[in-house]
Amino acid sequence: MKRRRGWIWLVSFAAVFSLANCAAKPSNKPSAPPDIIKNFKTGELVIERSAGPPVRLNVELALSEEEQSQGLMYRESLSEGRGMLFVFGRDKLASFWMKNTIIPLSIAYINSDGSILEIHDMRPEDLSLIRSSRSVRYALEVPRGWFGRAGIGPGDRALIDSALVQ
Repeated sequence: MKRRRGWIWLVSFAAVFSLANCAAKPSNKPSAPPDIIKNFKTGELVIERSAGPPVRLNVELALSEEEQSQGLMYRESLSEGRGMLFVFGRDKLASFWMKNTIIPLSIAYINSDGSILEIHDMRPEDLSLIRSSRSVRYALEVPRGWFGRAGIGPGDRALIDSALVQ
């Protein structure tokens, strides 16, 4: 009899534990595999505005295809005055999406002379492609709305030092 009660208690405990786990709220945040978030090379980017003094921005550099594929995925925040500069080896039509990216971002497509051609806002987890309308050499991601808050728009120019992007 004691043996049967022990068995019933064990089965009951397992059932309650399973139900408790099922009832737990699922996280909306994608979790990164522990080894995926890497440290990127960093530097300072200066953007000359058509009106006002230049703006300085601390950027992480996505130089390789692997770094560009990861981008800002799995990050929980991105501070004002920070961003990620994607450096392409040649001018090309570029496209970005927000897979596994939970922070709202804005992206600027920049040509080889540093001119900002276009700026787009992007929504977290949106799988729609945000395409450049022309060939670009760089893409700059920042917190959504930062370009407007900093007074930066198409026609302004990023001063991209060749030593920074190698």
